[in-house]
Amino acid sequence: MDPTVVATPFYFGSMELERRHLRRRAAVEGASPAEYTPEDTTTSLTMGVASLALPIATAALVRYVTPGRGKFGKMLVGTVVAAAAATTVADQVERRGGPRARLRARQVAAVGGPVAVAGGLLAVGSALSERTAAKRMWREGERHDLGRGFLGWTVAIFGWDFIYYWNHRFMHEVRWLWAHHVVHHSSERYNLSTALRQPVAESFGVYLPYGWLSRIGVRPGLVFQARGVNLLYQYWIHTDAIRKIGPAEEVLNSPSHHRVHHGSNRKYLDRNHGSILIIWDRLFGTFQPEEEPVVYGLTKNIKTHNPAKVIGHEFADIVRDIAGCTNWRDRLSFALRGPGWSYARHAESAAG
Repeated sequence: MDPTVVATPFYFGSMELERRHLRRRAAVEGASPAEYTPEDTTTSLTMGVASLALPIATAALVRYVTPGRGKFGKMLVGTVVAAAAATTVADQVERRGGPRARLRARQVAAVGGPVAVAGGLLAVGSALSERTAAKRMWREGERHDLGRGFLGWTVAIFGWDFIYYWNHRFMHEVRWLWAHHVVHHSSERYNLSTALRQPVAESFGVYLPYGWLSRIGVRPGLVFQARGVNLLYQYWIHTDAIRKIGPAEEVLNSPSHHRVHHGSNRKYLDRNHGSILIIWDRLFGTFQPEEEPVVYGLTKNIKTHNPAKVIGHEFADIVRDIAGCTNWRDRLSFALRGPGWSYARHAESAAG
């Protein structure tokens, strides 16, 4: 049983308690970006429902086009190869052909480039996910079975948390993954409802596989339960009602640490990626304590509560950027380098 679904009544009850607390606090201290508003909360709740329902459909779609699973996988690979070849030829024509040929080549590249990059990432991500699924990894890992006792649970929880740190960090450092994750940072408010703004299309991403845990002896069922424990822990740290948790902040993630993670302040960008444990950030140089008031949201806010735009705006920007490229280095960079690189590249192009 998925513990995150079982906890649904707790989500709503705790949000109502937080809302009342923040309302009383605002009467004394004044308004803050932690308070609930109808529009923002409705968007967060809608995203929460979508994050449960849409992945079922996207996962089913991805299974159909996974390379190695049948004709649709072969069609995907063929489409990527054909689009890449057509785009490469179009690049050459655009540089060397006549005016009419250059115009036609630009139209071909504007379609072929995004198809090749997006299709290629889908092919790589789906193939990796298929081959590293926990049940598949368990075929080799069963002989190292850690059991369902203390050892099995400890390795599952700590292992999932460690892999999560790196996947979460990559979500901020790789623009294609940021496009999935940006929905979680799209609100300019910060309260428990913000935790429900979860990605809905992660099946299209490329991540370090949690199935590796089963390869070293963690039972697939424990891997699934570790995911639920991880997500449940992340829920309560999305609050401004709790300031500090004392000495435990040295080891555990906390509301204070996670407020930093949601800040658009320059010193807070891409910091505190941990889930349950903050020690990974301390070890790998991404820790930042809360020192100045947090400005929530994105460095360039989208100013909308439309769930469709919240989900799709960064994907649309990536497609538009790749469509305007004339070389493969820029096409791949717009998808695989950090979001900040794209801003710098646009500024460079405008100046040139």
